[in-house]
Amino acid sequence: MASVLTPNENKQLRIETSFGSYDRGAIKTHFVEVGEDYIELVKRYVLPLYEEGDILSVAEKIISLCQKNIIYKKDMKLTWLARFLSKFASHSPYGIGVDNPWKMQFAIDHCGALKIIWASIAGGFGKLFGKKGVFYKIAGPEVAGLDGFYTASFEVYGDFCMMLPKEPNEVCRRIKEETGVTCMLVDANDFERDILGKSPDLMLTDEQCTELIRDNPSGNSTQLTPFILIRKAE
Repeated sequence: MASVLTPNENKQLRIETSFGSYDRGAIKTHFVEVGEDYIELVKRYVLPLYEEGDILSVAEKIISLCQKNIIYKKDMKLTWLARFLSKFASHSPYGIGVDNPWKMQFAIDHCGALKIIWASIAGGFGKLFGKKGVFYKIAGPEVAGLDGFYTASFEVYGDFCMMLPKEPNEVCRRIKEETGVTCMLVDANDFERDILGKSPDLMLTDEQCTELIRDNPSGNSTQLTPFILIRKAE
């Protein structure tokens, strides 16, 4: 008997893509803490529902937490430059941006002050001409993909940030090898979706994978649904 897939509230179960119709079920977990085992999470929450041919979409945040790929505020020093530059950054409704001085400080620490000053200037000129995202194109994916330093969803996330997962393709390979689950690792919000990694048996292109989650079925608030199970509709 096929397992029943249920979408997140205010999200559609079915999506039409250029290569067929698919259902997307949200899999709720407990609040995952730093250092947990993502293989055990897949075994506990996904395997009871998984069927051959399904694709698991895994939120990057959960893997970063499991990998302990985080930076705590207490280990950073907030500089005047980060405070100054963050005042001129645009606010994004889709997640933390460099208008948050702590994320701006991460950008400075990760890329160097000169590069971030240039990115800020170029980003300002880009906005004048209606071009968005110039700052992040210069700063790079690690800055763009940074999550955390905010308490809107969970209070604890105010104390640290989560960087992008290490070796995302290797993460997906391990999940497939140790659980049998075909998967992709995604960085998604309501504005954009990026495919960070895929298990070696997933033959869809990144563009096709993005189609499957173009409406961000996992959400970005307190849903606790880092796993989305995607199934070809009957």
